Amino acid sequence: MKTLLFISPYWKESHRWMVSTVKLAELWQRMGYRVVVVCMGNQTGIEEVSPTLTIHRRKDFFLPDPWNYGIAFGFAGYVRQISKDIKPDHIIVNKILFWTSFSLIGLRLRGYSVILLTDALVGMTWFPRGWLPKLCSRLYAWTAGWLILKLASRVVFFHPQPAPLLRLLGITKKSEVIPTGIDPAPYQHTKHLQDTVTVTYIGRLESVKGVDDFLAAVVPLKKDYPQVKLQVIGWYKDHHPLVTQYEREVIFTGLRDDIADVLAQTDIFVLPSYSEGLSNALMEAMASGCACIASDVGGNGYLIQNGVSGFLFPAGDREALASHVRRVLDDPHKQLSMGKAAVKRIEELFSWEHVQKQYEKVFG
Repeated sequence: MKTLLFISPYWKESHRWMVSTVKLAELWQRMGYRVVVVCMGNQTGIEEVSPTLTIHRRKDFFLPDPWNYGIAFGFAGYVRQISKDIKPDHIIVNKILFWTSFSLIGLRLRGYSVILLTDALVGMTWFPRGWLPKLCSRLYAWTAGWLILKLASRVVFFHPQPAPLLRLLGITKKSEVIPTGIDPAPYQHTKHLQDTVTVTYIGRLESVKGVDDFLAAVVPLKKDYPQVKLQVIGWYKDHHPLVTQYEREVIFTGLRDDIADVLAQTDIFVLPSYSEGLSNALMEAMASGCACIASDVGGNGYLIQNGVSGFLFPAGDREALASHVRRVLDDPHKQLSMGKAAVKRIEELFSWEHVQKQYEKVFG
């Protein structure tokens, strides 16, 4: 059995649930690989999940929102030692500019071939909110980030990036697009019109996710649409101001591990991020037949055909967001037709059946 060494920021942590890590590890195991994950976490340790999955965690120091950045001293050295011990057939680094991505530099200098995966270019096409974090991420991107991109043996993006930017970075020839994709099987996509319309946001309550815009835009609609039920699914810190402000009108569930069931009961799904990669939450919602409304950033426009398989709106435009929600509430048949179109798009372009074939070519 061949072995993949998968270096990624996080696995499943309360403050950082790195969905692409979990999903890709599952896909590659299905393809017949043994996957060894090295990531950061709340504690240092090794977890033998199964004969084909081992997780190595190194305790990090985490800088909270708006930075959302972990630092684990000695991480790169630990990765090099594991590489020597297990002699992997392929080494893959997930995400750029997280602390874990610096391990790519040492591995390449020691002659290893390393594939870099990323859903966005932090500081170039993806930015946190706030002028200081934006400035720091831009400086970080065009120094350390550029070096990591240049050193990578191959760069796989989860969604298309601007061609002029790739040419400027000098990585066009070694770049390609392979979406993380999704296994549609667990998601129920048969929707029916109901008396109660459930509108759902799934994700962390962090500034870059734009949850404040979602709540400010949609909560007032309940006056005109009393049948609306609003829920926010995902991790948040204790005494979060948005929870305090809206807990009477909105259900805040915290982390859930039954997302397929949540989406089966969801009619309208909203993703209001200011920056985004290829959103797993959006793919899951589309696979579930939800009417999806998302900000036009990152890979959202790659997933959604505006007006057909969902609606797109400018990030931060609360009026446009509210208008789209109103339109879906006023036209239940549009809600159902967009959901059906979303299911079809996922099955045709983003299912693991198609993604697996692309990774088979990458791994040879």
